[in-house]
Amino acid sequence: MSDEVPRGTQSLNSPWIQAGRLAFFALYAVTVLAALAWAFSNVRQIDPQNRAVVMHFGALERIQNAGLLLAWPQPFEQVVLLPAADRVIERRVENLLRSPAAIQADRVATFATPISDALAGSGYLLTGDAGVVQLDVRVFYKVTDPYDFVLQGDHVLPALDRLVTRSAVALTAARDLDTILVARPELIGADNQAAERRERLRGDLVQGINRRLAELKASGQGIGIEVARVDVQSSLPEPAVGAFNAVLTASQQADKAVANARTDAEKITQTANELADRTLQVAHAQAGERLAKASADTATVLSLAGQQNSDPQMLLRLYRERIPKILGQAGSVTTIDPKDDSRLIIQGASK
Repeated sequence: MSDEVPRGTQSLNSPWIQAGRLAFFALYAVTVLAALAWAFSNVRQIDPQNRAVVMHFGALERIQNAGLLLAWPQPFEQVVLLPAADRVIERRVENLLRSPAAIQADRVATFATPISDALAGSGYLLTGDAGVVQLDVRVFYKVTDPYDFVLQGDHVLPALDRLVTRSAVALTAARDLDTILVARPELIGADNQAAERRERLRGDLVQGINRRLAELKASGQGIGIEVARVDVQSSLPEPAVGAFNAVLTASQQADKAVANARTDAEKITQTANELADRTLQVAHAQAGERLAKASADTATVLSLAGQQNSDPQMLLRLYRERIPKILGQAGSVTTIDPKDDSRLIIQGASK
């Protein structure tokens, strides 16, 4: 027997043929795996915080909430993930903040080279009483209409920023500075409703934004969201803070001076009242003493006047008892007969 192998069998067993065969099987397996991956590309698990909008050849077909999603692969069906209906998303409105270019211009601006008008007003809002305020607004919204949200796509957030900016501008223009933030504390006591209006600022801003969203929805241009809450941080421009602080310091010093003056006046009033009470008490005491002394001095006369009718000779007896004592105190005594009307010459006192 011959040990030679046929030429055709040698060509089939060559290394190149075997390598090509292995490469074909590998490519076939990769193709099958890729086809399976493509076929099941839209079969996924939807998390509880999300929901999916399924579009069939670009047309909105259905909404899939949390759970297993079964959909045809692209391009037959497209799946867009959206937040769940009860999920609240935060958005900071950058349009109301002062731009970095304006902040940099504030640092290098001088009296000789002032800042431009376009940058000077960046980030400032004008109030109804010609005041200037800065607002840092954070919007918390929910996706209420997934179809409108998907149709608007990348235009949702820019539209929301413009609506918030417009509502904030209109709201600040309809209010004075003290109903937006506490800029002049000395006026709080005079207006008790200012604090209440400041508390209503966030609610009024939410209502204004949702009202404009409803107008867009009614005109067929809705963006599919609703604002749930708004956080507003209001502040004064940095150049105005020093002026308001100076006014506040002057007001506090004036209030302190008024309080000190009232304290001194109260002390003086109390001292005057004490002196008046003391003087009145002394006068009453002296009047009582004088009245008692007068009563004691006139007691004898009053007693004699009361007893005169009962004893007519009493006055004569008293006269005789007391006249010697009186005459004894005199240096000399000249007696005259009252019944003798002759002329008397009485020697005058010696010089």
